[in-house]
Amino acid sequence: MATETTVTTVTAKKHKPINRPRMNRIAPRACDVLDLIEQVGDHGDKVVYRYYVGREIKSITYAEFHEMIHACAAGFDAMSLKGKRVAVIGDTSPQWICTYLAALAAGCVIVPMDKELDVSEICKFLDIVEAKAIIYSKSFNEKFVKAISENLTGVEYFVPITPAYDNTFDAKVTSFDQVLELGYSRIEREGYRYPHVENREEMCEMLFTSGTTGTSKCVMLSQKNIFAAVNAACETVCFTPDDVVLSVLPVHHTYELMCILAELLFGIETCINDSLRHVLKNMQVFKPTGMVLVPLFLNTMYKKIWSEAERTKKDGILKAALATSKTMLSMGIDLRRKLFKTVLESFGGRLDHIICGGAKLNPDLIAAFEDFGISVFEGFGITECSPLTNVTPYFKRKYGSIGPSVPCCRCRIADAQPGEQGYMEGELQIKGDNVMMGYYNNPEANEAAFTEDGWFRTGDVAYKDEEGYVYITGRMKSVIVLENGKNVFPEEIEEYLDGIETIAECVVIGRKAQDSDEVILTVVAYPNFEKLPAGATEELIHETIYKQIMQINRRLPSFKQMKALELRATEFEKTTSKKIKRHLIK
Repeated sequence: MATETTVTTVTAKKHKPINRPRMNRIAPRACDVLDLIEQVGDHGDKVVYRYYVGREIKSITYAEFHEMIHACAAGFDAMSLKGKRVAVIGDTSPQWICTYLAALAAGCVIVPMDKELDVSEICKFLDIVEAKAIIYSKSFNEKFVKAISENLTGVEYFVPITPAYDNTFDAKVTSFDQVLELGYSRIEREGYRYPHVENREEMCEMLFTSGTTGTSKCVMLSQKNIFAAVNAACETVCFTPDDVVLSVLPVHHTYELMCILAELLFGIETCINDSLRHVLKNMQVFKPTGMVLVPLFLNTMYKKIWSEAERTKKDGILKAALATSKTMLSMGIDLRRKLFKTVLESFGGRLDHIICGGAKLNPDLIAAFEDFGISVFEGFGITECSPLTNVTPYFKRKYGSIGPSVPCCRCRIADAQPGEQGYMEGELQIKGDNVMMGYYNNPEANEAAFTEDGWFRTGDVAYKDEEGYVYITGRMKSVIVLENGKNVFPEEIEEYLDGIETIAECVVIGRKAQDSDEVILTVVAYPNFEKLPAGATEELIHETIYKQIMQINRRLPSFKQMKALELRATEFEKTTSKKIKRHLIK
């Protein structure tokens, strides 16, 4: 990633990837949730979660968590929830994850929900899936008062993880601790054994895709789907039981949830971030060795490195150290952890590897982090595939590629046409054990989602090289068709714009020219005001950013050059996985 004033340019294609030795190990596996729970118990007194309760950091061991899952499942059974739909919503916590596992183990269907949704949307979704119980974190205590008092849903049990002291709806509210007490009582009085998983291909999880209530689709997953992806993650990443991971992303999102399940299989210690405002602070508190992130966080971390160097007037020293490090690496001497000790300490001092997915990742950013001794491994997935489909191998990396397909599935490039890179380019399609059962009560969407021969259509445009490595070039829905018939994928151009430090966020769209039907590539940008003169006028901001865009145009073929710039006064609206909602940009 390159900026005009602070960062020396990194060109990923010229930057030789540093590979790690291939691990000689047998990766942990689980066929279903009962397998996973058994292995959770096997990890014994090792810490599974460290997390905040107020300002205090608490911890729970694998053995204690194993007991909590058993009690919660027994409690659900005592509440006659077996075979019913159980929703869970709120901040990441041991109780949230316990609810997920206990519901599956008790024979319920679990419904993870987005905590950013409005309560009215939550109620509509609860009705769609006919949920009989919802477990929720403290921030929803007041929000659900109206839903409870006015019977806005068919939910029979509202289960607050941390109940409000002034609760007056005892008839419908059962606290999470009370559910555990029910379970412990059932276990002590009668004993409780998890029901056998009779059919791993039955629906056990329902997930709503991003969108409004009217456009969201409900994905149906089976235990076969879920654990195919979890096992594939364990097989393909370089995480080990010795890792300490800081959990940052929303837990309801399949990407983060799959990684959390894989961490449980490994026996990893996971530390739970309490707020997006505190990520960098919590990295210093918990000192993670590994993380699971989306590109937005990587960009933030990278900007932090250089802004701090500028603030302390050490940016020149840092550039010189980078040059020295590269020279030493070329001679087989790796001094990165020593040369960049101060940089690494800002992230806790032990951060070594990051899995990044969820959105398009600029390959230059991967190379830039590697320069400091932090390896970034890009992956790809989609909710409908549980979600993992591809990951770049840690032992044979190619910057810019999401890697080959993971062991549980195959991928192909369909309806392909010759592309600019010399490969056939078309829609990326997936087939395998991780692919969803389908969308709930939505035959039209199911028909559109699958090809006649049963492959799932991702909607992403990609090509595959001779070694099976896949490269995403854009989204079919966001493609801009120019008057000359050329197709332009805005994500590709946006990678270049990442290097302009005066732009905080941007998208590229196609606009009709005012005096003709010509479609021109237009940058819609939210400025980074910290990198602009204080009190700068809109005219000066526009002129400054436009000049930097014109410099980038010199590196692009004529049909990919940007001709116009529009400024925004506010940040773009984003999904909870921090992707810009392109469909809202008019």
